[in-house]
Amino acid sequence: MIRIVVVDDQAIVRDGLVTVLGLIDGFEVVGEAEDGVAALDLIGRTLPDVVLMDLRMPRLDGVAATERVAREHPETAVLVLTTFADGDSVQGALRAGARGYLTKDAGREQLEAAVRAVASGQTTLSPQVREAVLGSAPVARDLRLRERFPSLTEREAEVLALIAEGRTNGEIAAQLYLGVATVKSHVNAVFAKLHVESRAQAVAAALHR
Repeated sequence: MIRIVVVDDQAIVRDGLVTVLGLIDGFEVVGEAEDGVAALDLIGRTLPDVVLMDLRMPRLDGVAATERVAREHPETAVLVLTTFADGDSVQGALRAGARGYLTKDAGREQLEAAVRAVASGQTTLSPQVREAVLGSAPVARDLRLRERFPSLTEREAEVLALIAEGRTNGEIAAQLYLGVATVKSHVNAVFAKLHVESRAQAVAAALHR
């Protein structure tokens, strides 16, 4: 069972999300909050697996709240769900510690997949955000990341691109015909060269460039 807290300043949005999530097998909504201050109190009391976090809210916005959650409750994954897909918003959320970023036009299946992904420790981004990071060209043939990060090898750039797609090490290994241990080595090299500590921070760094 994945335990979820919903945070949004619009009551009708919260009601809709609570209803939709409650219909999904294996999901349990354990609370809802209208802003970051109320969210932090609720999270401290319920210790959810996943927080669906809006960005623009009164008193304490989603980025500041996400940073607090990542610092105080690292076992809780933050999945941003917002109207905004601009670079500054995405970069701020990922740098604050969000594991995923969706826009509110996401469908039920996409929302379900994203919640399950961040609950299992993966990073997930909406298609709009991935395009902002990588462009629309096929990942394997896109050299944009190597242009942005000259220190990356071609293989490391491919690995970073697949990280931005939310792929696990096993999925990356299968797509690139590599061993999982080799992929882990490439991931560690990417982190070292980008001076980051997580997959979400690596994507944020790519977006920043």
